[in-house]
Amino acid sequence: MKNILLAPLMLMLAWGVSAQEPQKEEGYRFTDVKTLPATSVKDQNRSGTCWAYSALAFLESEILREGGKPVDLSEMWIVRNAYFEKAVKYARLHGSLNLAVGGGSRDVTDGIAKYGIVPEEVYPGLCYGTTLPDFTEIDRVIKAYMDAVIAGNKLTTAWQRGLDGILDAYLGPKPETFVWEGKEYTPESFAASLPLDMNDYVEISSFTHHPFYEEFVLEVPDNWMWGKVWNLPLDEMMAVVDNSLESGYTVLWGTDVSEKGFSRTKAIGIVPQADLSSMSGTDAERWGKLSAKEKEEALYKFDKPGKERTITQEMRQEAFDNYETTDDHGMQITGTAVDQAGNAYYKVKNSWGVRPPYDGYYYFSRPFVAYKTMSVMVNKEAIPKEIRKKMGL
Repeated sequence: MKNILLAPLMLMLAWGVSAQEPQKEEGYRFTDVKTLPATSVKDQNRSGTCWAYSALAFLESEILREGGKPVDLSEMWIVRNAYFEKAVKYARLHGSLNLAVGGGSRDVTDGIAKYGIVPEEVYPGLCYGTTLPDFTEIDRVIKAYMDAVIAGNKLTTAWQRGLDGILDAYLGPKPETFVWEGKEYTPESFAASLPLDMNDYVEISSFTHHPFYEEFVLEVPDNWMWGKVWNLPLDEMMAVVDNSLESGYTVLWGTDVSEKGFSRTKAIGIVPQADLSSMSGTDAERWGKLSAKEKEEALYKFDKPGKERTITQEMRQEAFDNYETTDDHGMQITGTAVDQAGNAYYKVKNSWGVRPPYDGYYYFSRPFVAYKTMSVMVNKEAIPKEIRKKMGL
């Protein structure tokens, strides 16, 4: 009993929080431990562009960390350029590619390196009658157009102009120059004016079907670029996340929120486990008699903090191999927190608008992040030196 009582206190001290008076157990209450500077919460609305929103949020925080002025960068500039390149590859591969608006972190950093970047006000990308992104029609139109393009025996000399025409119609023509805060820029010169170097950023994952401390192409449908990630053991991937946050660097997080342990309304992500050790013989017997559905309902009530699963490398791999972990969402980890029981969480900025209960932010438990991380992108300077040395960076 003594060790059980000490555990929450030790966690709180480790995360930098002083012990407080016991609180009521109902519901979750979070105490932020470390919160790093971030720009405003955006709303991707009805578009599968979380990868662009989260990556630009991450880079906007990098600008702030470097002492730059706050700037709202254009997601649709990134999306427009990525959609064009993806469609070109779709044609080259005779349609054997996932042609949808989904993407990854490298779409953004590589896109900025190639095409530059512009502020949101210069390229909002809303030329189809809505005030927020809605790609329901755009996705269908581009897919239908490209399927028509590749249906013939050979490609014409006009199809790329046609593709540009569609993207211009929906998102707007790309400006060659623009004026921002009284100065004229090109997209390339504006990118060069920011305190960012796209070569500073690396992606990291943790799976056993590739060797550790090497790069591999992450095999997920949205990785149309065939971008590579570094493969680290689970404990070292988590050490990179922790060291980044402790050192003042936010983390770009690719994850899976199609889990029963994620609640949109409560803005919480957990990996609950029945705490059989705390059950009496009668309670344990009752638990054993519950159906799978009844056990699931009991575990995912989100009514108060409880015991969570211990995540292993094998669990991660099994979930990935069985398609239980998928690349369905990108967000930005901006800090750390604890709940009233002292359990460790990460504070995460989402792109679903400013909404309750935490104004567009979410709290994910440490086990959830360990279990459901597809990949993280960090500034390589934030990687612990001993791990960075193993990676040869």
